[in-house]
Amino acid sequence: MGHSNENTRKTETAGAWISEVRASLRLGWPLIFTNLAQIALLTTDLIYMGRLGADQLAAGSLAVSLYHTLMIFSMGLVSATMPMLAATLGRRRNAVREVRRTVRQGLWSALLICLPMWLILWQAEPVLLLMGQRPAMAADAASLMRTLQWALLPYLGYIVLRSVLAAMERPAWTLLVAGAAILLNALVGWLLIFGHWGFPALGLKGAGIASTCSSIAMFLGMALVLTRHKRFRRYRLFGRLWLADFTRLAELWRLGIPIAITFTLETLVFYAAVMMMGMIGKTALAAHAIAMQIASISFMVPLGFGQVATIRVGLAAGRRQLPQMLRAGWTSYAMGVGFMGLAALVMWLSPHTIIGLFIDTELPSNKEVVALAIQFLALAALFQLADGAQAVSAGMLRGLHDTRVPMLLAAFGYWILGVPFGAFLAFGAGWGGQGVWVGLATGLSVVAVLLTVRWVRHSRRVGFRH
Repeated sequence: MGHSNENTRKTETAGAWISEVRASLRLGWPLIFTNLAQIALLTTDLIYMGRLGADQLAAGSLAVSLYHTLMIFSMGLVSATMPMLAATLGRRRNAVREVRRTVRQGLWSALLICLPMWLILWQAEPVLLLMGQRPAMAADAASLMRTLQWALLPYLGYIVLRSVLAAMERPAWTLLVAGAAILLNALVGWLLIFGHWGFPALGLKGAGIASTCSSIAMFLGMALVLTRHKRFRRYRLFGRLWLADFTRLAELWRLGIPIAITFTLETLVFYAAVMMMGMIGKTALAAHAIAMQIASISFMVPLGFGQVATIRVGLAAGRRQLPQMLRAGWTSYAMGVGFMGLAALVMWLSPHTIIGLFIDTELPSNKEVVALAIQFLALAALFQLADGAQAVSAGMLRGLHDTRVPMLLAAFGYWILGVPFGAFLAFGAGWGGQGVWVGLATGLSVVAVLLTVRWVRHSRRVGFRH
């Protein structure tokens, strides 16, 4: 009889894990493809820039890196709406008023954070000069930034609205909107960067206009879904937008600021790498831009599973269901890290093919860039597992509203270990660009281990409280 009960428990446990895998994949694949769609917007621009030449690609990568850094901080802040909504819906599925108030303060936060960010981005040229970049390259980057920076506000509004559908575990509409934005960005960029169909050939400026148009379309598309679809319109998310809720706004910023700082600390590591590559030379900078964009594409998958973990862990924690919470976290962790193992294999086995998507590998003037990009991509493959682990474990902890300690762990791993070590290897030990990438791998690996240990310990403490 005891043996039969044990077999029944094992069967139930296995069934629960299988059910969690299915639920995570059902929620995860639209989020993952949405993340890929978002990175595809910048990837499309970089591919177009690469066709303009190595110098334009290098300047464009500087502008995109600076914009991306400030965008990531802002996105981290407003993305606090996702764990807040997950916890609310976990406690009460039909919390219409609470959902509306949280979304309203998320949109307020998007506007408030955009104002200082726009001022910084408008001064892109002196900022880049202060960072040691060449004057001609800084001027070209600034010309792109003047048209790119206006994409920030509609994009942040899109992130807030996307959080609503994600927390309700209905992200498919988000994917549809993002997919349409990719097509729009590719078309407008093709027209304005190269001057097809009688449009002016604006070069880098055209890439910024294309990104801004796409971001506006993404926000309007999400707003249309949430106001017209019968499942969501009852929330009246845009009702009384002018009403303040300072308590909720303060809670969102208390949760969101550590997320924003954590996102930024990681992003700044890669931006510091761009700056160091710029000091090494334009060949290293162009090769780095290609390898980093490829690594960024693969990162979108564990980032998506991190978002799945935030939602699934947050919903289970809101219901005070410890076993489900642990299963949700570890399921996303296994799938995110497992995918990055496959991505590393592809980078090792087919680097030339992947790089050929970004630059003409047969052109003699590009041979040095291609050769260096292949070396960088091999080093990028080394930290794929660590990058996946830190992304998903951070999402798991955000589901528990644990954001301050992960921020401190990221600061230690990235800036006390990773960046100084990479700079020493690049300039002190004479490794050049390869040293920068070894430093990146070191920092990511340390943060991955620390965040995973944090999840193991913190999830147990949550269980004791419940």
